[in-house]
Amino acid sequence: MGIRPAAFRISHEEIGPVCVDVRKQDPVERSVKKRWLTVFVALLSLGLIAGCSDQGDPVSFGAPSSSASGAPGGSADTPPAGGASLAQMATGPQATWKVQRTVEAADNTKIAVTTYHGPKSGFTGKVWVWAPPAYFQKENANKGFPVMIALPGGLGYPNNYWFGADLKLQEDFYKWTQEGKALPFIVVMPVLNPDKQYHDCSDIPGSEKMGTWLTEDVPNLVRENFRTLKTRDGWGYMGSSSGGFCSLKSVLQYPDRFKAAIPSGPDIVPDSPLWHGDVAAMRANNPEYLASRLIKKGGPDVYLGFQVGTTEVSDMAQVKKFIKQYGKGPVHTRLQVIGAGEHNAASYTRGMDEGTIQWISEQMQGPST
Repeated sequence: MGIRPAAFRISHEEIGPVCVDVRKQDPVERSVKKRWLTVFVALLSLGLIAGCSDQGDPVSFGAPSSSASGAPGGSADTPPAGGASLAQMATGPQATWKVQRTVEAADNTKIAVTTYHGPKSGFTGKVWVWAPPAYFQKENANKGFPVMIALPGGLGYPNNYWFGADLKLQEDFYKWTQEGKALPFIVVMPVLNPDKQYHDCSDIPGSEKMGTWLTEDVPNLVRENFRTLKTRDGWGYMGSSSGGFCSLKSVLQYPDRFKAAIPSGPDIVPDSPLWHGDVAAMRANNPEYLASRLIKKGGPDVYLGFQVGTTEVSDMAQVKKFIKQYGKGPVHTRLQVIGAGEHNAASYTRGMDEGTIQWISEQMQGPST
């Protein structure tokens, strides 16, 4: 029986959007739905067919889920010294998180985004997060998890490209944990700059306090919303280009808070035009000075997993010079040379797969109570 055009009077308000998931069709359903093709086309033309994406929906990381699966990778739990707990339960308050995308290859876990006002820096910006499937397992409900803060190259604003489905960083992290190469990191992806200018992830006098944003506010946001680790062994950075500089500088500047970094194709010295020749302030945020100061002090130990592609001639020379001069004492370094690697995120994730992520994971603390 056909549908009479005159009888087809349906409004969006009457039925709301319709989500059609064609993957669930079996042969019988297909034969029936063929008869409703006219209706489907009509709904589509009226804008009443909605995609099956949950992007923008609210999401919470507050409770373990019995449906999540996947085994944590990396090293085994380390018993807390003297019986003290290493786990830090989420302190609250909970942020308002919304789904950015679903990581289907990692048990449909969610990358979420929030806009956060940093109480210490005064800066307001977006932060994206992803927790691995192991985080939601019931047996891990009382465990704190390690955190990797992933920083983009370029301005790193208004988006952090590491959440993108094109790079699939979270899919890679999940694969690496399954292969035993990586710890099950909570991946945190903040913006870096507020006004289309490089701030060298520093508190440049007269400018936004982007150093405080990155090393205090963003970690505090994570502690408020996730089960983390009290020890610095559970905190690290990774970043490419300008984000590589930020990763390198942050760990050297605050070795009591962060243990490891993966600086990929990094700048080595601060070069923001906002310094306006303030030599003393630039020196206090210069990885070379910070490394020499840490060596003189004798610790604590930090681990820097540099990555550079063979096509990055200038970056390669700068990184090798840094390693030769400062890679000693408490400053432990490793260089992953990426064959035919270029100055881009895709090359750097390949380098992580080829060795860097396993080396960094071996230096850090896995999930623990």
